Amino acid sequence: MAPNAARSTKAKQKLQDESREESLQAIVLADVFETRFKPFTFERPRCLLPLANTPLIEYTLDFLASAGVRDVFICCGQHADQVEEYINNSRWKLSSSPFQTLLLLKSPATSVGDVMRDLDGRDLITRDFLLVSGDVVSNIALESILDKHRARREMDKNAIMTMVLREFGLEHRIKSKRRKPIFVIDPKTERCLHYEEIGPKSVSSRYVGMDAKLLKEHGELEIRGDLVDCFIDICTPDVLGLWSDNFDYRTLRRSFLHGVLKDHELNGKTIYAAIASDQYAARVRDLKAYDVVSRNILGRCTYPLCPDSNLVSGQNYRFQEGNIYKEDGLSIARTSIVKQKVVLGRRTSIKDRSLIVNSTIGRSCQIGSDVHVSGSYIWDNVQIGDGTKIHRAVVASGARIGKNCSICPGTLISFGVYLADGTNVSGVHHIKPMRGKYQENNAQDEASQIDETTDAALQLSSSDDDSTASSLLGTSPSRPNSQSLTELSMSQFSESDSDFEPLPETSRRSSLRSDLSWESAPNRDFLVEATADILDALQNGVSPENISLELVSLRMKEDASQHQVRHAVVTAFMRRVSNLMGEDGQSGLSPNEAVTEVFTKNKEVIKRTLFDQSREAKDDQVDLLMLIQKDAAGRSRGESLLVFIAKELYDLELVEEDGIMQWWEDDRSKSGEMKKVRVLTEPLIDFLQNAEEESDDESEEDGDE
Repeated sequence: MAPNAARSTKAKQKLQDESREESLQAIVLADVFETRFKPFTFERPRCLLPLANTPLIEYTLDFLASAGVRDVFICCGQHADQVEEYINNSRWKLSSSPFQTLLLLKSPATSVGDVMRDLDGRDLITRDFLLVSGDVVSNIALESILDKHRARREMDKNAIMTMVLREFGLEHRIKSKRRKPIFVIDPKTERCLHYEEIGPKSVSSRYVGMDAKLLKEHGELEIRGDLVDCFIDICTPDVLGLWSDNFDYRTLRRSFLHGVLKDHELNGKTIYAAIASDQYAARVRDLKAYDVVSRNILGRCTYPLCPDSNLVSGQNYRFQEGNIYKEDGLSIARTSIVKQKVVLGRRTSIKDRSLIVNSTIGRSCQIGSDVHVSGSYIWDNVQIGDGTKIHRAVVASGARIGKNCSICPGTLISFGVYLADGTNVSGVHHIKPMRGKYQENNAQDEASQIDETTDAALQLSSSDDDSTASSLLGTSPSRPNSQSLTELSMSQFSESDSDFEPLPETSRRSSLRSDLSWESAPNRDFLVEATADILDALQNGVSPENISLELVSLRMKEDASQHQVRHAVVTAFMRRVSNLMGEDGQSGLSPNEAVTEVFTKNKEVIKRTLFDQSREAKDDQVDLLMLIQKDAAGRSRGESLLVFIAKELYDLELVEEDGIMQWWEDDRSKSGEMKKVRVLTEPLIDFLQNAEEESDDESEEDGDE
């Protein structure tokens, strides 16, 4: 027995050692030594700035936890004490935390290179690690990428790094307009052979200079300018050694990556690229990205990283129609309107006749009467006086905006700023309090002017930062937006879901526009294009997987909501069903046959638009059925189509019994033409109700036994 016990103990120890060797470590760069978020970063580290009312670092740590990381080292520079205090009071320090080690490392470093060399000297990294910045938002599953990385490492000890890149279109708005990263990749091996950044400032910067040997040694090369670099790297410990060997390396890409690839013949090290196309990853690297990623989160492109996931302890956001997220304890006047991608934090109050659209409002904000806030980010404890208009601006915590102010696109108002009544801020301005401890080191180079009535400095930033802010906020830095906020009308924000009057079919795209006429103009552009693409794909027999990929790409490009995606899918599917039934609805397939042909073969397309299976409220399924009902109400034999589609969706397990019942009980499905078209569906509802009652009876009998 004793020898067997000894062998068992050794075997367990070996398994533990192997598990420890395979578990991941991670380095989080909480400070990336940039000033793209000034004036906010004068007082708070970037990683603690709120994104959809959740600190940025929460998204990064959640991503690391989902990747199976066990040990996390957070490297802090400026405002390290604030980061330490936040982490120590967060869920990541509880006994239930997925991290075995969570250590904050303070460093006087002035560049990423200094941080990496400092880490190499500490001997904390003993195995493969993830290197990420503290502003990454991603739902990418890394398992397969990690497996490939480890397999390469086993075959080639010189394979030191795998970069995780995200595939977007050439003109996708999440990409930086400063300099474009160019990756030269061998598509067969996924090895990155050359890296360069090009920009618009000079003719020479628009060309990529490669070693001619690369063209001779590799039969095929891809020069990729359509990739977003999210700064998610899987590294071996050798990476730290290379940083220490090259003291001139300061940045991750322009210095380290470019240098290692250029000196491949000397160091022999290889770097690979893993390109993700159907999952989300982005770095909130500047204000433009802050705006785009915020809207993607509210549009649920980042699912499950959405406000109603409640990443931070104490949050209790609930999702509502129109991509609206509300916490408890709100006070909203009945005459005020909140619509279209809005987050509202706890204890916020909104008085009469105010309009909040496409905006994030933090906790404990006080918004007066007749206030318009559109496309803006209002952080915690902000007061906004009556009659004030704020359009595409950022207002930091503790700020007080007086009555009848006009805050135009491009304005960044920092912590604790007070603007007097009637203040008009036009053009791109950065406004911060005049407090000595927060002045920039090179303040003498800045042009500041004091507004005595507001106790604030209106500070024009450098041209680079102006272009970032204006790119985010939709203006030109040299020319203020000419649109007066007082001219905003309710129609500009209208997206009615209640009135649907489809017109007869005529030509292809014009008829699609007619079918979508109840949507607002910005939505129609996406819907017409998406519907036409899906319909073409259905007619040409394109696989459901490829249809979904194209749809995801278009949705990302246009920042469309999931409701708009479902609307496009429903319109295309219904049009295809109608085509299969014939012009008169009689000469082709029967309604049942046409529905089976379209919906069964392409069920995966619909499945990928529904995200409420685990939730009690089946909002997505109700939305899908409502859209189908609206479309059927304007079609020949619409009553038959609706019942066959509802049954088919139920049989395919795309919609659940609860989803159908919630749709049936929804008041919107019971009025006017909507009520008429659902008459034939009533037997299906009766069947489901009876089946549920029988199931309940059987459960009670089982309980009695």
